Amino acid sequence: MELNVLEQTENKIVVEVRGEDHTLLNLLREACWTEGADQATYMIEHPYLSQPKIIVRGKNPKKILINAAQLIIDQIEEFAKEFRRASKS
Repeated sequence: MELNVLEQTENKIVVEVRGEDHTLLNLLREACWTEGADQATYMIEHPYLSQPKIIVRGKNPKKILINAAQLIIDQIEEFAKEFRRASKS
């Protein structure tokens, strides 16, 4: 994965996410909404010729995106913990 910040203002950030697809970007988009984004979306202009971009608008979009990533990490760790416990049965 390679990230490239294409645009960053006080209320908006656009990040190109090379090497990823709908799976991660949709997860990030949903987590951004949970973290209080006014707008969170992603786009893949062409499946073979362009890189996906996530766009977040809000009071502090950089913080929203960082918190969203941490939320996903926390949820995955919780899932792993619960799965280990459940699979011992």
